[in-house]
Amino acid sequence: MENRFGLLVLVVVSLAAMYGLAYVTRPAVTPPAPASPRKVAVESVTAVCPGTKGEQVNVYLPGTLNGETMESGKPYVTKGPGGLEAGYLTRATAGAARGLAGVRCTEPAPQTWLVGPGPANADVRLHLTNADKAPALADVQVYAAEGRISSDAGLGLEIAPGEHKEIDLKTLAPSADIMAVSVTTTYGRVAVAAKATLETGGVDWLPPAALPSTRVVVPGIPGGGGLRSLLVATPGDADAVVEIKAVSTDATYAMKGRETLDVPAGSVTALDVTTGVAGSPAALVLTSQTPIVAGVIATGTGERSDVAFTAGTPSLALGSAVARNATGSQLLLTALGTQPGKIRVQVVPGKGAAEAPYEVEIPAGRTKAVKLKARGDFAVVVTPVAGEVYGSRLVEERQRTGVLLTTQPLAPARMFTMLPPLTDTYEVVLP
Repeated sequence: MENRFGLLVLVVVSLAAMYGLAYVTRPAVTPPAPASPRKVAVESVTAVCPGTKGEQVNVYLPGTLNGETMESGKPYVTKGPGGLEAGYLTRATAGAARGLAGVRCTEPAPQTWLVGPGPANADVRLHLTNADKAPALADVQVYAAEGRISSDAGLGLEIAPGEHKEIDLKTLAPSADIMAVSVTTTYGRVAVAAKATLETGGVDWLPPAALPSTRVVVPGIPGGGGLRSLLVATPGDADAVVEIKAVSTDATYAMKGRETLDVPAGSVTALDVTTGVAGSPAALVLTSQTPIVAGVIATGTGERSDVAFTAGTPSLALGSAVARNATGSQLLLTALGTQPGKIRVQVVPGKGAAEAPYEVEIPAGRTKAVKLKARGDFAVVVTPVAGEVYGSRLVEERQRTGVLLTTQPLAPARMFTMLPPLTDTYEVVLP
């Protein structure tokens, strides 16, 4: 009996020793690397521009540039493979709509934000286009200094297949002197654009702003004279304390007296940054604990001033292209972080072969203006090489009565997109 129990104890001790040794000598468990977004090629693009009768739209496909005249005021819709870009410029030297105005043909999106002057100070026309064969439903909400003020008339807008709606924002928010507009598509697909004509003079299209985020970079603030006004919106239910830094041609710095900006929940606040950027081409970097949307209004100089708008935009990590440029165009490029930025620039003329690309280096924490020497109609293609770079295309034309100008932030090219990581899990079907 004693021998049997002794044998059992011996077996148990031996097994414990083996498992203990295995536990101590086991290989370290390496946790799986966190999934990251995948860069994938875009196969098909639909781009929509608000129509302007008689104007030429330029359509860029990698290596080529074509022009097409809009024979009516209906929206211009073009479809093609990845890399497609389209847009146009209008130019008027007299009348209420005097100025340069540039617009990029946009893709239908589930949500679009626009930031700029309100209907109390400008004639602002919102363009909603359903380019698909299925109906769409959209909500339009307007935020102002006093909070969200748009009426229920902007909710539940039905847009039939192929239909275009032009909305005078005075009908939704007549008292807003500054504004942020959100267009949310409940179902279907809607392309959004907006044009603002200031009562004091000047006209341009509002570029889509980056979606609400705790870090927003507003590039492409023109140098020279004129007013520069930063607009920041907080669409959520919490107030925002926004830290602001300017990035000019000489330095990155906090503007004296404008280091922070308090923005009440659900409202828009304006800040004059004219002396803060001191006439230099610049970008603004905004950080906040609360998601924000931002843009800048820039006015020109002279007896009759023009206006241009820029807004928060992603970096040039996916590259960018602007289909419609003209004599007097330049790139305003900003490199953030501690490393210099570098991009590759190529000009594609409307006639003839594309020019050889060349590289541009931007010092770390600086903004650099790069003049484009091409004349006439041309496309410009920007490819990232190194660093965290943001940018905008600026067109200026000097006249005796005042400078004409228009800006267009360098939006991500339609060559590639980032797909979020996917995980096999039954949770996706749970309520």
